[in-house]
Amino acid sequence: MKDFDKIIWRDAVTLADFFATWCGPCQAMVPVIDRFQTEMNGRADVYRIDVDDPDMLEIVRRYNISSVPTLVIFRRGEVLWRRSGLIGYRELREAFDTIEQREHAVHH
Repeated sequence: MKDFDKIIWRDAVTLADFFATWCGPCQAMVPVIDRFQTEMNGRADVYRIDVDDPDMLEIVRRYNISSVPTLVIFRRGEVLWRRSGLIGYRELREAFDTIEQREHAVHH
């Protein structure tokens, strides 16, 4: 829990993947998330949160996660992008690229 807060408050862009082990669409997202993590090669961190983990209950409530999978992109504690349901790699990558360009422009 404390780790989650530390992670999302950094300068790095972090993708949080809220999932459940019993959720079919969540399982279908695993290769997309894995590919994203591999291709980002350190440009974005990926953090997976099992919504059924009692230690994560407060985080799940805080971000009002009512369906899984839900993907949220954070930077410095701010939610920059959020989607629920199945999404493809291209949509995820485009969201990240847009955020990276916008954040880059804002901070330079």
